[in-house]
This record gives sequence, structure tokens and C-alpha cells, in this order.
Amino acid sequence: MDRFLCIHGHFYQPPREDPWLDTVLPEGSAAPSRHWNERICRESYAPMARARRLDGRGRILDIFNLYEWISFNFGPTLCKWMAVNAPEVLARVVEGDRAGARRCGHGNALAQVCHHVIMPLASDLDKHVETAWAVADFRRHFGRDPEGMWLSETAVDTATLEVLAENGIAFTVLAPSQAAFVADLDGGGRRAVSEWDLDISRPYRAFLPSGRFVDIFFYHGGLSQAVAFERLLADGENFWRRLSGAAGPGLLSLATDGETYGHHFRFGEMALAYVMAQAASGRDGLAPTNFAAFLEKNPPQHRVFLREPSAWSCVHGVERWRSDCGCTNGEHPGYNQKWRGPLRSALNLLKAEVDAHYFAAGAGLFVDPRSALLDYGEVLCGAMDQAGFETGRFVPGLDESRRAAAWKLLSMQRWAVSSFASCAWFFDELTRIEPVNALTYALRSMDLARATGMADPESRFLRELEKAVSNDPAMGTGRDVWENLVVPRRETPRTLAAQALLTLAAEDRLPGPGEVRTAPWPAVAVSVALGEASGGRRDGRLSVAWTLEAGREDYALAFCPGPGGDPFTGEAALVSEDGTALESFRLDRAGLAWNKRQGVADAFAGRAGKRLFEQSVALAADAIRLIPEIQEAQATLNLASLWVGLYPGLVWHRLFGPDLAPARAALVDAYLCDAGRDNPWKTALADRVVAEFLARLSGPEPDFPALVRAVARGRAIGFDPDWWAVQNLLWERHPGRAQARELADALWFAPA
Repeated sequence: MDRFLCIHGHFYQPPREDPWLDTVLPEGSAAPSRHWNERICRESYAPMARARRLDGRGRILDIFNLYEWISFNFGPTLCKWMAVNAPEVLARVVEGDRAGARRCGHGNALAQVCHHVIMPLASDLDKHVETAWAVADFRRHFGRDPEGMWLSETAVDTATLEVLAENGIAFTVLAPSQAAFVADLDGGGRRAVSEWDLDISRPYRAFLPSGRFVDIFFYHGGLSQAVAFERLLADGENFWRRLSGAAGPGLLSLATDGETYGHHFRFGEMALAYVMAQAASGRDGLAPTNFAAFLEKNPPQHRVFLREPSAWSCVHGVERWRSDCGCTNGEHPGYNQKWRGPLRSALNLLKAEVDAHYFAAGAGLFVDPRSALLDYGEVLCGAMDQAGFETGRFVPGLDESRRAAAWKLLSMQRWAVSSFASCAWFFDELTRIEPVNALTYALRSMDLARATGMADPESRFLRELEKAVSNDPAMGTGRDVWENLVVPRRETPRTLAAQALLTLAAEDRLPGPGEVRTAPWPAVAVSVALGEASGGRRDGRLSVAWTLEAGREDYALAFCPGPGGDPFTGEAALVSEDGTALESFRLDRAGLAWNKRQGVADAFAGRAGKRLFEQSVALAADAIRLIPEIQEAQATLNLASLWVGLYPGLVWHRLFGPDLAPARAALVDAYLCDAGRDNPWKTALADRVVAEFLARLSGPEPDFPALVRAVARGRAIGFDPDWWAVQNLLWERHPGRAQARELADALWFAPA
């Protein structure tokens, strides 16, 4: 075969972690999901790992790990979240890379610039940091060195390519519009090219002033646009015919955001699975490959000269990320983006001061401050613990306070560079969540800079930020955004104490006398100890233990619950170890930002939902025995509205309980059918039922007839959860098992 297909998915989420807690907090726009990482993982990343191929009757023929067949990159900020919150999906991603290596000799995965900064706009230091941290993260998750690296927004210039080459990166992928000239490898035959006449079927070599080079692949612009914006994913066969018709000798490659499949276009992963199955079969003489494998067998025969700086989503170079160039994905006609320039200028100003402070303060703490910063990515990705990192990088013999200062300096740099994630400038308004997150990271970096002795940079920063003006007159300038939307997110001993006490109360875990209970977040653990109540007051201790930043703060704590013992309106007071009394506060008036108050509410909802479900199941055990036989023309229970709270428990017993007498079963089922229409309990109950199926299927000898019976009973009452996770487990744990055949039929698998 001489025709090859490579479809690349760029999978990325910006850093969303709260920079004090290092966890992703609720985002209102992602509701009903907790936040966008969770939502898009469910809609795209997970379905890509287990894409369905269906027969003509809509039954499942195969469950396809698309990461085994496509080229992809997963950004470090997304991998970090998935490693904790979706490890089974990340495992499929890693296995996809390894399967590609077994098939092609090279893995499918590319690395990606760490925080998705626009590299041509980054300082030399940040270019090296972003690349080094990306390489460390890639090694940690994929167990090998990266051969290629995806550049944020494919934004490129010569200085960026030099850093890639210095870090051992062999190739990257760009848009065809980014090529200006091509020539023979020796420079002869130079000619101008456009995206319409560039030969994208082969790689090119970009020679660099250092004498190094990076090879460049160019994707098919028209087909990639059709996938992303023209509903090409609506029909897998049509998608295949377009690809086969466009492919000639050499390589046909496409590149889009990975979220296109499933998130932007529901079931888009199924169209992609159809296409990759056709390629895997060799249909039309078109075979799947990846960039590294193709490059090994087809080294460049021509060189390329790039338009620089340039990017794939801005026709003006990289102006989208620093000026009012007119490129926007906004929903508001008439909005301008004049705020982009001042936002970048303010962040550049802060970063320059942070860098100077890092090297000045770090000179007495690190053996080599620059090397320590570049190596810090090993800690962030979990490849190295703190003790291992300190060896050879920290100046020997540092006392505890100087060690803590060193870790704070590194954390300061982490959050400073996080503030440059490209999406802060991508959309049309300064007050969107992305610019606000960027400014939040700047605030955290600023606080750490102060804590390590830097002169206060805030006034200079705000003078520049004030020049940014929101399109909404009510929101004011960048200074107003800072004061009203960003500063309230700052953590203090008061807010940490309030969150800990509120979270423990919401989870019904407030400590009894002599107990210590901890509200743990990845970056900080807040522990609470309370003594016996005396006069309505409980005295105790509160400790704040930081993780990567090192150090611990201890306080005396006085806690007075509100009227009737209500903890949520209680008052608290802290006294530091040096005897300084901090301002007392009511927990419900502690000044917590919206996302942190919502986090407490979510903790309460989780505990309350579990308790209500358990109560419903317990009460329904009696209720289902008391329900009599159905009467002529009866369609639901008498006083049906009084039974609504028992709906989850009744469904649970109906699915998993013993058989009922036929006439009693008929009345129970009639009521559950009626009560189940638009029932608000239904979604949470479906999650619990699916979890129960997964638990039972994971056992050594599942009771398949009982599970088949539960599916049938559920469908009889209009209760048919999304069986996606159950189908996956059945496919992987019990393939071809005769005892599982009836359950497989019930869950829409095609006949064996």
C-alpha cells in the first residue's frame, strides 16, 4: 500500500484547578456536571476509549479503543486531572499508544506544550519550562520519550522550534496555511506555496539557525474543517468516502480538537470508529498509520520556510492572543477584544518581576535555579517525590523555613506560567471564566512572591490591567474584575477554616471530643479537633498542612454552633501560634467565593442523597409488602403523591428483590410507570443501579439470570439506564461467555 491515513485528535483542557486547593471546583456553566473536565470526559474522552460499532439493526458489533488507531495528544493539565478522576479512561489512552507502537513501530501519542501557552508570545524561559514540563509529563504517563509535540493552537516561530529541537522533539504538526515557501533540502528550487497548493502528503524539514532541525507535517485543511464544522461526522460512510476520495499516494492527515468527537458532535466517535475500522481492513487501499511511523519510512525530501509567527485559528499570525484582531468565537455581535492587549501586558509585567525574584531569591536555595525550575515538572506530574527532588537541587543543609521558601518559589512559577493558557484570550469577553481563571493564577503567584520577600507588585500590575475594559459596562475595567471576581477567590486562614468546618458539617463529619477530622484537598489538608461543648462553645485546634509548598500552620480554634446547634450558621475564631487573634466570623458569612460555596453544597448533596436513598430503600422494603393487588381499570396507587419519596426504593426492590405475586406486581409496576415520568430521582437512581450492576459483574461468578431479570423488570416500568459502563465491563470481562449471552442480548449486543 502507498496510501496512508492519519487522523489526529488534540485533546486538551486548560488548567482549571483552584491554585490554593489544587482541585477543580464547580463551574456553573458545566451544570448539571460538576465542571467542564468532568462533562467533556463523559461526552468525549471516555466514548473515544470505547466507541461502538453497530450493525444494521443498531446492535453492538464491537467496542473500539480509538486511541489505538488515531494520532493524539493529551495535554498535561488534562492528564493530571484524568490520572485522579478518570484513571480507567487514561489507561485506555496509554494502551492506545502502546497498541500503535506494536502495530506501527511507533506510539500514537504526541506530547503537548504543558499549559497550552502561545509559544511565540512566551519568554525564552517559559518556552523552555513549558517544553521540559511537557516532556516530563509525557514520560510519566506513556513510559517513553516523545517523538512529536503538539504546539498550542499550532502557534509557531523559529525560536519555538529551536526549543523543541533542543528537547529532542523530532516533529510537529501545523496547518497548511502556515507554510510560506518550500524548497529542495539543499535550498534549491524554492517556491512560494499557499494552503491550496502545498503538497501535504509528505513531511518537510525546517532547518534552524542552531544547525538543528524539526520535521513538519501539514494536515488537510479542508477535510479537517469539514470534520470540525460541517457535520462530516453525521454519516460514517460519507466520511469514509470523502477521505478515500481525497487520499493519493503518501499521507492524508487530518487534525481537529479531540472534543469534536462526542462533545461538539454527539456520537461523532462512532463515525470515527467506522472510518478507522475501514482503514484497518485496508478498504480502498488506504491504511492507518501515525506520524512517527510514516516519518521513519518517508524522511523529508524537501525543506519548508514557515509563516511566522502563525497559528491555526488566527489569520493574523498570533494576534488573537494579544490584540483586537477580529478573530473570536464570541456569541456577542459588536463586542470588541481591546482588553486582550492590556491583559497580556499585565501578565507579562508580573511574570517578568516573578522571574527576577525567582532567580534572586533562589540563588541561595537552589544549586542551579534554572535547572531546578526545568526539573520541577517531574514533581508536578508525580514522577518524583519532594525528597528525591531536593537531593542535588536544593543547597545542602537548608533549614525548614528556607526549604519551605524554595518550594514556594517553585509554586510561584507554576501558577505564573499557568496564567498564560491560551484560552484566556480566545473568546470575546474579559469576564468569562477563562480570563478570570488566568487572573486567579496571577493572584496566587503574587501572594507566593510576597511570602518569599518580593516587593508588592500589585499596584503596578493593576495600573496595566485597568486599561482592559469589559464589553459589559456593569463589569467595568480589569481592576474591577480583579477586585470583584478574582480577589474573593483568595484563600486565607479564615476561608480555609470556614471551608473545612462547613465541609465536615455538610458530610456529617464534625469531630467529637478527642477526635481529629480532616478536610483534605490535594494541595492542603485542614484538620480540626474540637473538645467538649461548654456554654455553647467548643474549643480545639485547627492545622493547615500544605503539600507541595511545604510547611504547616497551627491555630487555636473556638467554634460556637448557631441556634439549635446549627453548624452552618456557627461562629469561629482563630488564634495563631504567636498569640495573634484573627477576626472571628460566621461560617455562612466567611466571604467564600461562589465556586467554594458550591463545593460545600455539593458535599452536602452527596451525603444527603445517599441518606435519602438508604431511607427510601429501607421504607420501601415494608411498603412493597403492603401494596395490595391491582383493581379493574386502576392505573396507579391511591394517594400516589404520598408515595413519591419511595420511588427510588420501590424501583430498587423491584429490580433486585424477589418475585411478587402477579396482581401485586401489576399495581407496583403501574405506579412506577406513572411516577417515573420526568421523575427527578431517576438520574441519580440510574447511576446507583449501574454501579450495582458493575459490582455484581465484577464478582467471580455473576448471577447473570438475576441481572437479565433486573433489566427486563426495569424496562417494564420505563426505567432503562444508560448501560454504557455495564456494556464495557461485559465486553471486557466476559467476552464470549455462554452464561452472559442472554444479558448481552438484553444490553443490545449483536448475536455472537
